[in-house]
Amino acid sequence: MPKILPATGGDVVEIILADHRWFEEALRELRDVRSDRAAVLADLATVLIAHAEAEESKVYPGLRHRDAIDTEEVEHSEHEHAEGNEALLALMEVADTASEEFSEKLHELSEALTHHLDEEERDVLNPARTDVEEDVRRKLGDAFAEERSRLIDAGCGDLANVRKVVAAEQRN
Repeated sequence: MPKILPATGGDVVEIILADHRWFEEALRELRDVRSDRAAVLADLATVLIAHAEAEESKVYPGLRHRDAIDTEEVEHSEHEHAEGNEALLALMEVADTASEEFSEKLHELSEALTHHLDEEERDVLNPARTDVEEDVRRKLGDAFAEERSRLIDAGCGDLANVRKVVAAEQRN
């Protein structure tokens, strides 16, 4: 399992893509019955929550301000984050990582996450590449990396926080 990637700034598109590839690797590790699934899941939860929160607070508003994406795209992406977080929570609540239930919940998370990654890369990151200047993408990348790191350091992926995040999303 790759270590949690430190997001150090730079082009926001490249930072987000690096996280996406990391998510795919984490999902592969979770499918492997020989891996330390609990440890991989803990890392995945941490990065996934930090990534989504940083996108919603730093990246989407910046891209929206520059008219690279519209309000509908922001709302759709936030909705997909909420779906992914619900699937993540359901997986985290399975006690036995060797159980069929774990495999089923992992499949649900994998489906939600891979769907979101595909859509985000096409519908958010492509417009960011073409409609936003490089210096602005770097500023957004720096803000994203700083927020992502702050959330990781705060332990955003623990079970209690994931429950809190999902509950807040369900209220909205």
